[in-house]
Amino acid sequence: MKKKIVDAAHLEQKTQIEKVINGMTFTKNFRSATAEEWYVFLPGYEDPRTGGAAGKAMIHYNLYGNRDVFINTTVILDDPALFRAEIHPLVYAIADELVNRLVGYADTLLSVHAGENSFDAEYKQNNN
Repeated sequence: MKKKIVDAAHLEQKTQIEKVINGMTFTKNFRSATAEEWYVFLPGYEDPRTGGAAGKAMIHYNLYGNRDVFINTTVILDDPALFRAEIHPLVYAIADELVNRLVGYADTLLSVHAGENSFDAEYKQNNN
């Protein structure tokens, strides 16, 4: 029987993803009643202009009483090394981990800005 599932990441890429995710740290830069901004530090990556955090995550809470509320999360990665198309699985893993750690299980609209690796996603909790 032919295997139908194809693994999208090579072993070297999986190792790199684990290293970056395990070494990822973040610090809160700003907080208000409706928003937070976090600096994201990734091992091996940095903002080329400042030499600091490789990116930022902005989390905006829509607290207007709507039961179908989504949290709007924007991730901006500043290191051009994260813009290369061949490392899209790494960028996706970074964004996914940021949503898991900073937003948790809330319904989330995600926008990632990382050059060619930019994408939008929706995280919706299954309420069954």
